[in-house]
Amino acid sequence: MLKKAFKKMKKSFFYVFIFMSTMAFAQQKPLVKAVIDTAQIRIGEQIEYTLSVDVIDDVIIPKLENLKGLEIVEERKIDTLKNQLVKRYLLTGFDSGAFYIPQQQIFIRQRLHLTDSLLVKVATVAIDTIKQPMFPIKSIKQEPYQFDDFIPYLWYVILGLLLLGGILYFIFRKKKTPEEKIAEALLPPYEEAIQRLQQLDKKLLWQNNKIKEYYSELTAIVRGYIERELNVPALESTTDELVETLADFNKTGGITTSEETIKKLRDLLREADLVKFAKSTPMAIEIEENRKDAEEVVSNLKPTIVKEEEDGLE
Repeated sequence: MLKKAFKKMKKSFFYVFIFMSTMAFAQQKPLVKAVIDTAQIRIGEQIEYTLSVDVIDDVIIPKLENLKGLEIVEERKIDTLKNQLVKRYLLTGFDSGAFYIPQQQIFIRQRLHLTDSLLVKVATVAIDTIKQPMFPIKSIKQEPYQFDDFIPYLWYVILGLLLLGGILYFIFRKKKTPEEKIAEALLPPYEEAIQRLQQLDKKLLWQNNKIKEYYSELTAIVRGYIERELNVPALESTTDELVETLADFNKTGGITTSEETIKKLRDLLREADLVKFAKSTPMAIEIEENRKDAEEVVSNLKPTIVKEEEDGLE
């Protein structure tokens, strides 16, 4: 009898041990859930799809995949609520019908867990054409004009006015009479140079910070005088070529001048080159001195043949 009672007790303990092991394993297995707030929507409406896991460590929730007939509107960040991880999605559908949200894979401690699949029904929206009459499509309403709308046309107007002004200038500008042209052509080189120097003084170029233009015109007057008076290509020659040519003429007696005059001409032309090409800015006293040197060069550079003819006349 004792032996039978011991066997029954041993068998009972075995069943209790198996039951307790099963309960412990069931408690250790993580719980994975997938729920939706509604199972039926109309086209364009939204539902909330929630994934939850009852552990927070070593959990990987992949992206929502394999949706057919449904679209993700918003994917929210993972929240931690009471030792649970919660992932929410906003879904919608634009086609009517019944669509499944398939099982989703969630990895917990490198083990795969699957959620339940859920059914969502998407219904069309009924349109009551009796209570709600149909209206024709409205035409496009134009916005009022603003100042920026006229800017492209304003540029055309400005260009047209400039073109018209140029045409009127060439039509009504004062043209020189034939007598004035003949008088200018018959003016002797020295008188023409002096007259042009006086006209240059009246322009007040260097006084208005137009120093480069002043020296360009000043040297052009001197070079033009030398070219007309001495028959030397002064306008096309460089500074060194012109000075060297005049020095040779002076040595051979071709012109009547002094070495000091040639030196002043060389200094004047070099100063003009510095202003035009090296952006030099001489002082006011230097500019006035160069103006005097230019007139002195014009006055002292004469061809020798002119003096011989004057001596013969005397």
